[in-house]
Order: sequence, then C-alpha cells, then structure tokens
Amino acid sequence: MEHPFVVNIPVERPERHIAPQTEIGTIREMFQEINHRYMVYQPPSYYYTVKRAIDLTISLTFTVLIMSWLFPIVALLIKLSSKGPVFFIQKRTGYKGIEFDCFKFRTMYVNDDADTRQASRGDKRITPIGKFLRMTHIDETPQFFNVLLGDMSIVGPRPHMLYHTRYYAQSIPYYNLRHEAIPGMTGMAQVKGYIGEISIERDLRKRVQWDVYYLKHRSVWGDIKIIFTTIGLVVLKALNLTPKKG
Repeated sequence: MEHPFVVNIPVERPERHIAPQTEIGTIREMFQEINHRYMVYQPPSYYYTVKRAIDLTISLTFTVLIMSWLFPIVALLIKLSSKGPVFFIQKRTGYKGIEFDCFKFRTMYVNDDADTRQASRGDKRITPIGKFLRMTHIDETPQFFNVLLGDMSIVGPRPHMLYHTRYYAQSIPYYNLRHEAIPGMTGMAQVKGYIGEISIERDLRKRVQWDVYYLKHRSVWGDIKIIFTTIGLVVLKALNLTPKKG
C-alpha cells in the first residue's frame, strides 16, 4: 500500500542564527530544513536496484550500438560548424543538492552567458548544427555517460543549472523536493509537455508539480512507461522534421 504524502509545516519555529558559510554549507542547511518540514514517499527497496539495472542496461546498449558511430559524426559536424569543444559540460544540481558535471554536445557558439542564460527561441548563440541537435534531442545523448557514472538516471526530474536552482528555490514552493530523486534524462514533466525553454514562471511551477507527483508515485512500471512514452515522442518529433513529399 502506498504511503501517504505528508507535508508538515510547523506553526512556529525558533529563529536560528547561522554563521556565514560556504555555498555547499548553505545547500546542506537548506536540505536539512526541507527534511524537517516534508516527508516524501519512499518506494520499496527493490525499486532502486531494478531502476539502476534498467539505467545500466539502456545506457550501455545505447553507448555500444549507437554512440560508437554517432559520436564521431556529431563531433565532426560540431567542429566544422564552429570553434570550440565538442562537449558542453555544465555544473548542475543533482541528488540531495550535490553538484555534478552534466554532459551535452555543444550546440552554441562559445559565450559567457551559457551558465546563466537559458537558450530561447531564435537564440543567435545556437549554431546551425546545434539547432538540429536540439530539435532531435541528440545533444542530450552524452548524458548516458552521466547515467553510467551514477550522477543521473534515465527517469527523474530534469537537472537545472546552478543559477536556476538558486533563483527558483527562493520563489517556487517545494522546488527543492525535486532533488529528493536522482535527476533524469527524461521525466514526468517532460512527457506531460513541459520541456525546453521556461518562458514564464507558471511553466516551471507546473514542472515542479509533476516532479513532486513523480516522487509520490515512483515505481518500476511507472519509469518504464515514461521511457516508452519519451521514445514515442522523440520518434514523432523526428518524423515531423522529415521533409514531406508532395
């Protein structure tokens, strides 16, 4: 039987005087506060073992069968289209607020705003090949390496850049609850249509709501459904990009 999702908000809490500390210390303090106030549904212990087995199986299969030939092609196209590295490596917020290096194929010209400004429609920073990589989600395939390393899972809340984590944690209720799960390449919010650019705060609020919903209903079958739904959406999007004969 599923455990209830309980939110305990104390009527009054004593004021705490916190000495100046490092950014990591601030994040730890933040999560201690969250643990005092909220309780998130915890799935059965076997869930984590099966989930990790699924992550490793899919990631290794994709890496061997697809990345082995896709990587050289994409790397060459990126190098021919603009100066800079093949990979874009960005610090993002992971499980329990721990930072990690998130891998992507570089889709922008090298710029100083990459870690604070999200890509937008018609963004001039995006290279010609980068536009195609983004539309097909090929730019995110290096994150299978993050899955193999254990920093990410196939399914979970999408990890945000550190700047967005600090900014939205102050204004979006329960925002940090999304860090109670290992971040994913895809998630409940993404299959519900909340993907890509965040243009208004309401979009992010809806994403957080779906992330919390995922936390409350995590299951092996639920993760499998999200994986197959994501594959279907990617295929449909790819078909729509194919020129129609007429």
